[in-house]
Amino acid sequence: MDRRFRLVDVFGTRPLAGNPLAVVVDAEGLDADEMLDLTRWLGFSETTFLLPPESADADYRVRIFTLSGELPFAGHPTLGTCHVWAGLHGDLPEQIVQECGAGLVPLRRSGSSLSFRAPPVLRQEPIATSELADIISILGIDESDVLASRWVDNGPGWAGLLLSDAESVLRLHPDLSRRVGEGKVDIGVVGFHDRGSETLYEVRAFFSNHLGELVEDPVTGSLNASVAQWLIGEGRADAPYVASQGVALGRSGVIEITTDESGAVWVGGRVFEVVAGTL
Repeated sequence: MDRRFRLVDVFGTRPLAGNPLAVVVDAEGLDADEMLDLTRWLGFSETTFLLPPESADADYRVRIFTLSGELPFAGHPTLGTCHVWAGLHGDLPEQIVQECGAGLVPLRRSGSSLSFRAPPVLRQEPIATSELADIISILGIDESDVLASRWVDNGPGWAGLLLSDAESVLRLHPDLSRRVGEGKVDIGVVGFHDRGSETLYEVRAFFSNHLGELVEDPVTGSLNASVAQWLIGEGRADAPYVASQGVALGRSGVIEITTDESGAVWVGGRVFEVVAGTL
């Protein structure tokens, strides 16, 4: 059976500047093992599989796979998949509803960008002293360099650290041969840019891949969602604002953060289709 697929770039200022994603359009009939095999063969950090919705309240259903296995939710796969789904349909409602392992996720268009409503943070207590010491050691910084830290986990396992400034974030040379505990902790690091900059802060994200290696992600929707909830909730940031990520990898990712009337955080960015093909 032929299956259509798209390769898209998410959160970039232009094509090939953000985070790549493969979207398999005609995913009916594939089981989880086949989805994982294809994800690993393609080699992107995530591949998504577009399916008919099971919920009457959803426009489509998606299964999201990393090289390690299936995720209930992830940010750049959500925007990328929605962009592909929207491209296959004509007139679209102002709000689109995605069905995924985390439930129903609302999305909306704003100009040339798509945005999703940030899911709830599942864990937001202080990071244990021993785990924080491991993270600081991996990053190659001193404890005094960390202005604040806490869990900002909305599924993947993010531990968030706020450093003194964006330059400190960009100067990081972490020891990627190491990991925290059993390797289930992903590290998000944030630092504010100087006042007057086009972007409020710089973000870097490090996660453990299926081989147990620590790698850097170019642009990360889920981390930016929970970081926004953290910083806005503590009065360290006011929406709307723009964050940047990927500079250390030669990318130019831009993440747009807004809030709605209820105070919910929305995470947006541009999506570019790069390749269309058939499997």
